[in-house]
Amino acid sequence: MSGTPADRLSRREALRQGSAATLAAARALAPALFAGCSLGIPPRAKTVKVGLLHSQTGTMAMSATSLRDIELHAFEQINAAGGILGRQVVSRAPDPRSKTDFFPRRARQLLDDGSVAVFGCWTSSARKAVLPIFEEAKKLLFYSVQYEGNESSPYVVYGGMVPNQQILPALDWLASVAGGLRKKIFLLGSDLVFPRTANYIAKKYLATKEMRPVGEAYVPLGDRDFSGVVKEILASGADCVLSTVNGDSNIGLFAALAKAEVEPAKIPVMTTSIAEDELRFLMPEQVAGHYAAACYFQSLDTPANQMWVDGFRKEFGYDRVTGDPMEPDWCLVHLWKKAVEKAGSFETEAVRQAFRDGLELAGPGGPVRLDPATQHTSKFFRLGRIREDQQFDIVHASPEPIVADPYPALAFPGWSVDWTKGGITRGAEVDIDGDV
Repeated sequence: MSGTPADRLSRREALRQGSAATLAAARALAPALFAGCSLGIPPRAKTVKVGLLHSQTGTMAMSATSLRDIELHAFEQINAAGGILGRQVVSRAPDPRSKTDFFPRRARQLLDDGSVAVFGCWTSSARKAVLPIFEEAKKLLFYSVQYEGNESSPYVVYGGMVPNQQILPALDWLASVAGGLRKKIFLLGSDLVFPRTANYIAKKYLATKEMRPVGEAYVPLGDRDFSGVVKEILASGADCVLSTVNGDSNIGLFAALAKAEVEPAKIPVMTTSIAEDELRFLMPEQVAGHYAAACYFQSLDTPANQMWVDGFRKEFGYDRVTGDPMEPDWCLVHLWKKAVEKAGSFETEAVRQAFRDGLELAGPGGPVRLDPATQHTSKFFRLGRIREDQQFDIVHASPEPIVADPYPALAFPGWSVDWTKGGITRGAEVDIDGDV
């Protein structure tokens, strides 16, 4: 932040003086509306509104609340540095409560209230539920979570990993000597869009390698009874589990694996949806030795990352952690800022026009580029082994950022997207459910 210590208040000082109820609510994970995300805004300062659409209660709160917090932190720093185009950013964060049908209501509320853009959603079900609203309103949704691909919209900027950046490199590593020459994969996920579509792509990819799926199972979001699923895994002869289980269901999954004495060295779980934030809710002895595929880990040893981690923890508490998709979320906020400043306007079409040259950013996890053709971002692939201190040892990383392909040809032949040349090219319809 700019200014001397005497010129600005820390969050804790502001809390003691009773002037930051917004940030007090953030720590308490309260399902409140946030009237602003910057301290010390002059009463008559020009403002611009943005929306934050993240579950703060319910099964997804353990993951999604930190996305709200990192956005508050980013906008707070932006405001302290003078804002955007001379305006202070004011955010509102109504709680969708992990209920898919609440997301459209909250999205309409934010847009009707004047938000020029919205940062939010975790599950693909939630994103798809609000997509028609953003397309109708011609406003931008910035989505930072890894997802299944097979979607493109001119009104969504996708900051999370797609399968060619996350799942397919993870399968390659599992098949390598370093990964244990795994050949028999059990596909396990929450009963949602992302797990089913991601596993459809994974099965197509496995068919091109000396690997095969030996089982597939889905559990309702929020379910914690995995005893039967673990029996299926053991009976299948699997030598690895590819997990797309979301939210607090992971508590039940790893507890059941530990109870059945499943050893990570023999049957490791490769998870796509657990980061440092989720590890705070899991028993270290139950998860140590398993793996996560991500674009970022807090243990990344670079000065830029250490500065970012220290800044977040100073503001929100030293018990807090950073992880994927918090880092992509931070990058999306700053890519939006760069696009607005380049456009000289908050208007959607002007901002989208600013995307066309391919915006770049030096993020905490490394360089990020927004591809104007797909409105997806390039990503490093990193693979981490869970440690007993609830952090990750980074055991593998791609040499360069990987360009996103939302329509991998092996799963969606004939499909592609280029928003600089007319949009989506459609191939034959793909029946994902019929393949499950």
